[in-house]
Amino acid sequence: MKNKKNTTTEVVVVEVINNEVKKLGRPVNGSSKRQQRIAELEAKRAAGVCKRGRPTVAGSKRQETLAKRADKVANGGELKRGRPVNMNSKRQVELAAKAAKAVETAK
Repeated sequence: MKNKKNTTTEVVVVEVINNEVKKLGRPVNGSSKRQQRIAELEAKRAAGVCKRGRPTVAGSKRQETLAKRADKVANGGELKRGRPVNMNSKRQVELAAKAAKAVETAK
């Protein structure tokens, strides 16, 4: 049996004096560039204008493809996933023969 390291859990105690919570750790400088950027992002999130990720191009080929897929789904069409299989390829013919042989030997 391998030796297991003893793990201990550390409990952080926050002192409450006169209904005031004493914060532990490094103080936050509200006028720092990082804190200003964080505040700006929070304001954008609250307003619903925070844009994340790469912007989309309206007339791109990808957007046309996505629109066609959405139309297909809306009209009840079936979406195929992955690369189509050529059932007449050499490999698929061999696999079909193996499957038929396996079925025959199982009987």
